[in-house]
Amino acid sequence: MRNGLYPKLAARSMRQNRRFFVPYLLALAGLTAAFYVMSALCADPGVMNMRGFAYVMVMMQIGMFVAGVLSAVLLLYINSFLMKQRKKELGLYNILGMGKGNIALIQCWESLFTAVLGIGGGLVLGIAFHKLSTIALAQLLQFSIPFHSSLSLPAMITTAMFFGALLVAALLLNLFRVRVSNPIELLHGGNVGEKEPRTRRLIAIVGVLCLGAGYFIAVTTKDPALAMLLYFLAVLLVIIGTYCLFTAGSIALLKLLRKNKGFYYQTGHFIGISGMLYRMKRNAVGLANICILSTMVMVMISGTLALYLGQGELIAAQYPASFNITIGFEPAQGQQPSLDGAERLVRSFAAEHSVPVSGLRSGRYLQFGGSETREGDLFPDSVPGFLTVTGSDNTRNRTFFVLTADDYAGLSGRPSPALAPGELAVSGTGPAPGPLTFTDVEGGSLPFTVKETLPALSMFSVTNSMSEPVCLVTADETDRAALRNFVGQEFTRYSALVLAELDCTNEEELALVDAWSDRTINDEAFFDGTGDWEYWRVESRAEMAVDGYAKIGRASCRERV
Repeated sequence: MRNGLYPKLAARSMRQNRRFFVPYLLALAGLTAAFYVMSALCADPGVMNMRGFAYVMVMMQIGMFVAGVLSAVLLLYINSFLMKQRKKELGLYNILGMGKGNIALIQCWESLFTAVLGIGGGLVLGIAFHKLSTIALAQLLQFSIPFHSSLSLPAMITTAMFFGALLVAALLLNLFRVRVSNPIELLHGGNVGEKEPRTRRLIAIVGVLCLGAGYFIAVTTKDPALAMLLYFLAVLLVIIGTYCLFTAGSIALLKLLRKNKGFYYQTGHFIGISGMLYRMKRNAVGLANICILSTMVMVMISGTLALYLGQGELIAAQYPASFNITIGFEPAQGQQPSLDGAERLVRSFAAEHSVPVSGLRSGRYLQFGGSETREGDLFPDSVPGFLTVTGSDNTRNRTFFVLTADDYAGLSGRPSPALAPGELAVSGTGPAPGPLTFTDVEGGSLPFTVKETLPALSMFSVTNSMSEPVCLVTADETDRAALRNFVGQEFTRYSALVLAELDCTNEEELALVDAWSDRTINDEAFFDGTGDWEYWRVESRAEMAVDGYAKIGRASCRERV
């Protein structure tokens, strides 16, 4: 045969089967465009020059991996469906005298045309969407990004190679199907339905167990640290259970319905159950794919919306002021920071850079970890209260922040609570008013009485710790020192907070943070007059928002944090 015959037959076959090939090409082009956009963002040299670039890189790389897996599943599944519809055509070629080698050449040309149209069209779409995505990403991240809008040759090569490999894999599967089939099977392949599948009770039981175990883990796991470890296990169990139940459980259910003579031998039931039963093997896999992918989309959208809508509130809670200064010190070593000196330093430095300070708050706190005890557990004679050691169950672990009444007033701007020695107030959520006892593993105890509940301080209500925060307010430093001595100095640490609210834009605040960092490195006398301490840590709300928005995104790039 003339070599020019094969591409003509391939093109003619694709035109005649356009109702199958057009959706295939559209799916290939769409997946190629999405993959190119993520690959181009990862390969963009401008990303390396922006704040929070590491988060963008990680998210895009994860997106590339997920998109790659999704693309492989969808394209191979569509190719399998397309091949089944064309068996009659390929069988007719074989009956008319073509060998399987000739049919293989036609399929190779079809794959080449598919690659040119699907991958080429996808790259064109991807280039256009890449320009739009960079604009949208700049808006979501709330800061300027030096993106390059030009073509990304490395991304084009990566995308073309990946989807080219998928098409080669699909071609090899098609060639194998043709090779192991005889002409008669091919000729009647499009009209042959699936054989009645066997009732595979073991697979159905495995499906029930896997699905039940996955949902059991999701519902019963309360420990945040354990939930992170078991999340992917639960997802894997649910996916396995879904496939098993669709392929085996559905067959078992249909056969049970068929055994019910009164139900089965009705006009509507008879036709529906019979048709589903004889074709369920192929349909079950497709339905399972649709179910799993749809669930993934819903989880992704709901999770993204939750993060997107809550990011601003979370940042405002963790960083209640423009400048959040944490000063670590150890009183046992004679260290004591001067909060008045720290406030003067912040005011003078901001004034040097023409940034107005609209408010200053400060106070000290003691921090340690504990574990809640309940009546009768952990120890035979234990009483409700708190152990001064961290337990293994994160649902009972607590991180304590202990302030004096004056510290609470200094940080909150509210009047000091009236507390007597031995009395506590709870800021936010925590133990209810009444007796509260701190205990240790040796049987020692330190009793207090919770007198009242005060409005929460946001900086102690939301933390990055897995344990639940509890903010306690003592009458004075004597009670706080007694609590520290009971817990043990080695298990506690003292810190001071200076919260400065600045009246400036985010860009001015970021510039002030950079200037502060340079000044602390180059000026040895910068901290004179601030007392004795171990370290200073300065966190800017605008700078922390950059990292947060790099991971999550938000609508307005000029909005004040």
